[in-house]
Amino acid sequence: MENFDWTKFTRKIAIKSSLSTLYNAWATSSEIERWFLSNASYFDPNGKQLDSKTAVEKDATYEWRWFLYDDVEKGKITEANGTDYLQFTFAGNCLVDIQLKQEDGYVLVELTQKNIPTDENSKRNIRLGCHTGWSFYLVNLKSVYEGGLDLRNKNENTYPMVNN
Repeated sequence: MENFDWTKFTRKIAIKSSLSTLYNAWATSSEIERWFLSNASYFDPNGKQLDSKTAVEKDATYEWRWFLYDDVEKGKITEANGTDYLQFTFAGNCLVDIQLKQEDGYVLVELTQKNIPTDENSKRNIRLGCHTGWSFYLVNLKSVYEGGLDLRNKNENTYPMVNN
């Protein structure tokens, strides 16, 4: 594993949907809760909470919560072009790029998480853990927007499962 890059990874998936629908799936709290989070709050640069259907803009901040986890992820939207690209801080000082591209009736969703620290804890929990987590949630994004089926486990009596 000498050539293994612990500092970043990329995951891709093709989803039969429109660019604007999938952009809003990331950029609005009402939509990101459909496939990723139990609760999402976005705030403008002055700290005022955005309406659940208002898309984030650059310099907004967020607070995210998942089903069955007590952790709260807080971060900042560092880029948001309103069409096909978002970038946000995640897992500390990591950056996540979301690039959307319309192609052959699909939207290609490309997620890159980078700036991952290389200490042993970050290798395990961020590089490997986030890679696994994003892989599941991108499949869930496809499932929700193509067929309406949410694959997340929301039952605390069956925790832990592969889908939470």
